[in-house]
Amino acid sequence: MGYAHQLCILSLVIISSCNAIPKPEESAMHLQKDMSNKPHYQHGDEHNTQYDHEAFLGAEEAKTFDQLTPEESRRRLGLIVDKIDKNTDGYVSQEELKDWIQYTQKRYISDDVDRQWKAHNPEAKDKITWTEYKKIMYGFMEDMDKTDLDKDDEGSSYQNMVRRDQRRWGVADVDGDGALTRGEFAGFLHPEETGHMRDIVVLETLEDIDKDKDGRVSLEEYIGDVFRSGDGDAEPDWVRNERDQFKQYRDKDGDGYMDKEEVKNWIIPPDFDHAEAESRHLIYDSDSDADQKLTKEEILNNYDLFVGSQATDFGEALTRHDEF
Repeated sequence: MGYAHQLCILSLVIISSCNAIPKPEESAMHLQKDMSNKPHYQHGDEHNTQYDHEAFLGAEEAKTFDQLTPEESRRRLGLIVDKIDKNTDGYVSQEELKDWIQYTQKRYISDDVDRQWKAHNPEAKDKITWTEYKKIMYGFMEDMDKTDLDKDDEGSSYQNMVRRDQRRWGVADVDGDGALTRGEFAGFLHPEETGHMRDIVVLETLEDIDKDKDGRVSLEEYIGDVFRSGDGDAEPDWVRNERDQFKQYRDKDGDGYMDKEEVKNWIIPPDFDHAEAESRHLIYDSDSDADQKLTKEEILNNYDLFVGSQATDFGEALTRHDEF
């Protein structure tokens, strides 16, 4: 299987801010990529550098960089390179780059958990209950007419969001007391990072794609999740490639469907290190002398690959780098 298809989906959780009413089409759980909410490859094998930017810098730091000039981009990137080169030998090795990518991802998750824990736990208690969380996230539903909730598509979607969140809450609640510690809450927010939570990631993914609710994913459901054609539109080559991928790699038993285990192998492939794969990819594309490591010059010459027009608050990446 090619690199484009090894970097398959891990599900990251984005929970709406407590001050915002979630939209029903924005499920508390939706499919995102492992190190970025951008696909690494778009339309089959067309490379998407936005994935590299967010994997290298972190999603939150990749928000305002499009306002910088190329000269300022290179200058700030140079400061980051000095931090990545931990042994100060003038080179960025594949291992150092991998460590940096892992650091940016862990920092994003830690920051997200901190922010949401404070938002949902203003009294700084040791635990928060499902009732407290539901009140903050879905309290607005109390003002909605029950008939509308039962019959209206939007109301039904809200109810489904609550059911899914409550089910996930129950899985995260390891001691079964109905309340979550900060550690359990982290598992609730980012189940893909917690071993015992990964089955719920698979289940939610299956439910999202399985439109006819038969407990499996057909080829057309798989394609429909990534491509919606208009009337008379010819199917592009990348979609035909995805059909081949489904038949050759996704549907392992060849019965025409992905069952729960095959979905799990797709979105959470065993023994696959995303940070290592991404670091190898960045070096491969930037290593002009093919010595398997990068000089600052090689990185700066390829600054658009590492940061391009993507945003990053490099100040935060620099000032908070002590734990790296």
